[in-house]
Amino acid sequence: MFQTSYIELSEQAVKNNIDFIKRFLGEGVTFSSVVKGNAYGHGIAHYCPLAYKYGINHFSVFSAGEALNVTKALPEKDFTLMIMGQIENSELDWAIENNVEFYVFEQNRLDAAISYAQKLGKKARIHIDIETGMNRTGFAQKEITSALKKIEANLDFVEVKGICTHFAGAESIANYKRVKDQFNRFKRFQTKVKNYPWLQAKSHIASSSATLRYPNSQLDMVRIGILQFGFFPTQEIFVHYATKYKTGENPLKPILSWKTKVMDVKTVKAGEFVGYGTSYFTNRTTKIALLPVGYSFGYSRSLSNQGKVLINGARFDVVGTVNMSMLAVDVSTDESIKKGDEVVLIGSQGNQELSVSSFSDFSQLINYELLTRLPQDIPRIITK
Repeated sequence: MFQTSYIELSEQAVKNNIDFIKRFLGEGVTFSSVVKGNAYGHGIAHYCPLAYKYGINHFSVFSAGEALNVTKALPEKDFTLMIMGQIENSELDWAIENNVEFYVFEQNRLDAAISYAQKLGKKARIHIDIETGMNRTGFAQKEITSALKKIEANLDFVEVKGICTHFAGAESIANYKRVKDQFNRFKRFQTKVKNYPWLQAKSHIASSSATLRYPNSQLDMVRIGILQFGFFPTQEIFVHYATKYKTGENPLKPILSWKTKVMDVKTVKAGEFVGYGTSYFTNRTTKIALLPVGYSFGYSRSLSNQGKVLINGARFDVVGTVNMSMLAVDVSTDESIKKGDEVVLIGSQGNQELSVSSFSDFSQLINYELLTRLPQDIPRIITK
């Protein structure tokens, strides 16, 4: 395998989560699977074929590079691919030639898309991104009319597949007014669009959080990210779901488990420091297991003297400073642990579980950040 750890992806969990999400979608609402950040750390090459297998045929990414990776993961399959963020003007010809849709949120990209489409003799498939209050990307209200006129004058070279915006925090009720104002601005734009009979496009605004909390925002399409991987965006969204449906059971299943093996076992006498510096001092004879994983593999240095791992179905504490490529665990309570034993960093073993959420609490990273920090070269293995 030539790697020090590996990630397992549960096919059954993928199916479970997709089925759960689909039950919440209105009739005719398209489910776009957001796989930016290497499919939230799960691996585009491995996750996309599974999602496709269980009925997903629309994928969204941030960049042209990610879009290319999706096409490699799903060769010769019937699906729609949408770039929501960065695409260089020089990459537009590839997108147009391969029917890849992309956001247009400023005049330069619109002009470049039209220019490349004219050269190729093929329509650019675009989504018009509207600024509604996120203050990130999107045409400002004063720019929209001129952009629509430019598109109307070039309908032989541009096909508008969608009009869209992005909520600035639907996962928190603290943002309710901001989100509501954004939705109202977007609805006003939809009314304005009716003045352009040629503009028959999907409207989309809802993320995972909005899909559950504000079902009226689902419109024609939803962009589902973290939810499909088995995580509610925040605890608040889970509480909203659990209260509304009167259940305490989490219906989602985490897809990802992260595992390694014990590299070495040694005994450290009392009165010694373990690893770099003086952050951990042995006050008794201590049995240490060394693991070949560190912060260069996505195991945060902030987990020094705080992290937990599972070995032989029991929890053990990370001791000392997490190194670039290695960490130490106090396994004094289990004399049987030896080199080569399986170690679970994230996931289940026996009756114990280390969830991404608990892992995140210790490392002070949100689920999204922790997952997307997992290096792409850690092998991903599909399990049933």
